Amino acid sequence: MQTYVDDAIVLHHLDYGEADRIVTFFTPRHGRLKGFARGARKSRRRFGPSLEPFAQIRLYWTLPRSGELVSLKEADLVDLRTGLRRDLVAVALAGYGCELLEGLLGDGQEHPRAFALLQAFLDHLAARGGVPAARLLFELRLLSEAGYGPHLLHCCACGGTLAEGQTAFDIGRGGSLCQACAGSGAPLRVDLLTLGTLARCLRARPTLFDGFRLSSKTLQEGGAVLAAALGHHLYRPLKTLPFLERMLAAELGPDAAK
Repeated sequence: MQTYVDDAIVLHHLDYGEADRIVTFFTPRHGRLKGFARGARKSRRRFGPSLEPFAQIRLYWTLPRSGELVSLKEADLVDLRTGLRRDLVAVALAGYGCELLEGLLGDGQEHPRAFALLQAFLDHLAARGGVPAARLLFELRLLSEAGYGPHLLHCCACGGTLAEGQTAFDIGRGGSLCQACAGSGAPLRVDLLTLGTLARCLRARPTLFDGFRLSSKTLQEGGAVLAAALGHHLYRPLKTLPFLERMLAAELGPDAAK
């Protein structure tokens, strides 16, 4: 039976029985997979702490004879991201990011760029803690990688340029709208400068999270734009979002939670 080997990030796990564990993980070449790790909670030699959420590992598995769970054979720990686990906001952001990736990308598909993005996001949280700008950058880039990036700097209806000042935004129609196409029914009004900042963030290297200085207005308006886009494309509410919003509100104040 062929053994598959790939880098992986553990998204989450579920303890099963007395010693086993069901692990959901993401790889660059095979996308998201679920695996059954027999005896994982007792076998320090084969798995140790490597199956903890957000860990970076080198994973070995075989395909199942039936069912959807691959059979996990062993894992080499690359990075447990210990620094991330000391910060509750960072933990909340990491859990949210992993669930968001699951919600936007399909199973079993090759996604090396999305893997690199998640890896850089988790590494940033481990090094810098729960920084609000990291959430906006991750959401924006993941939407783009999934093919759901909204129109930002041109009208999504007519392709025309946008006037300075407040611009209409309707994700149901594809994104930004000029005044002529928007009418009076657009659900969001966003400053054109905010949309320009989002566009510039997309032009930066996707794995770069350091060095961004985003104003509170950009975080608030950009967050509303991305929340609308995510709500439009996700098939269910994210379970990690309420916890993230509570942590952000407690740490950074109510305005930090979208």
